Amino acid sequence: MNRSLFIQQLETNSVFDICIIGGGATGLGTALDAAARGLKVALFEQHDFAKGTSSRSTKLVHGGVRYLQQGNIKLVMEALRERGLLLKNAPHLVHNQKFVVPNYKWWEKPYYGIGLKIYDWMAGRLGLGPSQFLSKEETLQLIPALDPEGLNGGIIYHDGQFDDARLAISIAQTAAAQGAIILNYFPVTGLLKMQKKICGAWVKDSLTGNEYEVRSKVVINATGVFTDRLLRMDDPKHENIINPSQGIHLVVDKEFLLSDTAIMIPRTDDGRVLFAVPWHNKVVLGTTDTPVKEISEEPVPLEEEVDFILSHIGRYLAKDPKRPDIKSMFAGLRPLVKGKAKKTASLSRDHLIQVAESGLITITGGKWTTYRKMAEEVVDIAIEKNGLENKPSVTAGMKLSGYDQPVLPADITRESEERLEQLVQHSARTEMCMTVEDFLARRTRQLLLDTNAAIKAAPWVASILAEQFNKDKDWVQQQINNFNETAKKYIPTLNLPATGRP
Repeated sequence: MNRSLFIQQLETNSVFDICIIGGGATGLGTALDAAARGLKVALFEQHDFAKGTSSRSTKLVHGGVRYLQQGNIKLVMEALRERGLLLKNAPHLVHNQKFVVPNYKWWEKPYYGIGLKIYDWMAGRLGLGPSQFLSKEETLQLIPALDPEGLNGGIIYHDGQFDDARLAISIAQTAAAQGAIILNYFPVTGLLKMQKKICGAWVKDSLTGNEYEVRSKVVINATGVFTDRLLRMDDPKHENIINPSQGIHLVVDKEFLLSDTAIMIPRTDDGRVLFAVPWHNKVVLGTTDTPVKEISEEPVPLEEEVDFILSHIGRYLAKDPKRPDIKSMFAGLRPLVKGKAKKTASLSRDHLIQVAESGLITITGGKWTTYRKMAEEVVDIAIEKNGLENKPSVTAGMKLSGYDQPVLPADITRESEERLEQLVQHSARTEMCMTVEDFLARRTRQLLLDTNAAIKAAPWVASILAEQFNKDKDWVQQQINNFNETAKKYIPTLNLPATGRP
């Protein structure tokens, strides 16, 4: 991917079949699906790719055991199929992960065991391995860090794990290889209309200030939690359809798990599941489900959420993680579609596709695992509603970019200065890494793995980027300041917001 080249292409020919607004999982997947069908595609992301929700997941590619409990069979079946396809198409970033459900009550083994056997059966030939009952000894052998007191045994099952931000970049690169123009730091400033029908958008390069008029037969709103903002740009009288929910994760050292096998706690006090998942030599603990008033570009974990995770996971581990043990914490907002449920934990993770009177197509909701299927469906609708050339989707069997290449290291603390320089240069030249945060948060995952280590690396990364982009010392200092301001929100402090509930 080359940002300068994409801008040149935009300047020479700004008429497209499909214009996509939003560079998260859904938007990037839509760009890939449409471009692979031979359509002329442009995508615009206001910040960096996967800057928001799409880089802040629990790092699982899964059918969703919790959705099975809720009776959402359709979602689970669809997600299990997509999980299997992702393991085939992105083997460099997605892998089989073993999970153990520890049993501390007599009824848990048969109850959850039956549910997980159904989960296996629903996966069919795309299953990753059968679930099995474990004795107490076998459970502790797999996860020595579990609290042995009162443990009756466990159930082992299989699901998928991935690196979300890296997969987003892989999808973007694949879309670009199929001919799509993919641009980050390009917010939409207005929608073009002709006889009350949308025919394109005004976009602005926030790095240069240049504005562009983009004509398109179709405009697709894939802006996630910002869906309502764009819908109001189309119709000022629009009533919100998104009910935002915040989920946070805490990252601690692997000593708290002492295993490559993850833990899944099937029910917490708020009705969610809780995970402790090994990831890049650390452990990710999460998640929460907290309704929030404001939609922020950089959400912050709440005091009550941090306490919730620490207290709940402490019930199951022999060594309880405490606040000083947290290496990083991060929050993400879910674009849940409004429903009748009183709790956001009960709202469906199904996606919604709607077409406005102006022709604006909106896709929102859903989950990372089903991004490809969501993209296929919204492109089908775009073709049908606008008379575009109708070719079937081909992404189900398409390998994603980098599947046969070495993956960039997530943790850069062990890299030499020479190697780090190569990594930054590579990201700037081929992955549209434009800022220190892009590199430390999403091209690598250092900000999420160890925030203090990321802060230490920021000046060095800024200096290398400055050489790449021919920037001066003022730019370097501004980049360091910007990154440090963002990084503060990933460090556990004693002055977190107490609550964010409406």
